[in-house]
Amino acid sequence: MSAPRGEDGTAGSAPSALARLAELLREQGGLMATLVGADGFLVRGGGRGPAQIAARGPRTQGRREEYELLVETIYEGYLLHYGAARVLDPPEEDLGLLAGDRLYALGLARLVALGDTEAVAELADTITLGALAQAAGQPALAGAVWEAGARAVGWGSSIAHMRAKRLAFAGAPGAIEAMRTSAAGVPASP
Repeated sequence: MSAPRGEDGTAGSAPSALARLAELLREQGGLMATLVGADGFLVRGGGRGPAQIAARGPRTQGRREEYELLVETIYEGYLLHYGAARVLDPPEEDLGLLAGDRLYALGLARLVALGDTEAVAELADTITLGALAQAAGQPALAGAVWEAGARAVGWGSSIAHMRAKRLAFAGAPGAIEAMRTSAAGVPASP
């Protein structure tokens, strides 16, 4: 595998969260290890997604790599359900759904071990709202939900974020803009 790349495209010293996830799954062995794609498969995606957003926040200080890995694990589970996974390459859809559920559980268990119940609740809402958005045929809303949820994990929730979640749970038309505002960390207008 080539050297990991940083945000600026230069070679970095720490492996990416996706590479660490692949390594973790291989080390655990079993069925999940057999689903890890070839090293070239890892190149797809990654870089600056929800995991990196969460890891940059002040709530993750001193544990940034762990937060990046656990959010990446949960997000990979989500992608197995609704998108193109980046680390796992299951041969069948049903196996992909089961692997996605396993990654949700693995990531949330790591978060529970850190004692961060606020982030557990936030990511549970993010998973639920992402699923609701996908079921409604609104992938852009699902993307905004993940960005806003990751920001809430890294920086903490806000009144704007709680409002955005209420709108999204209700299926309100303004949900996507509220989520984008929350993700940007901009205070909501009254």
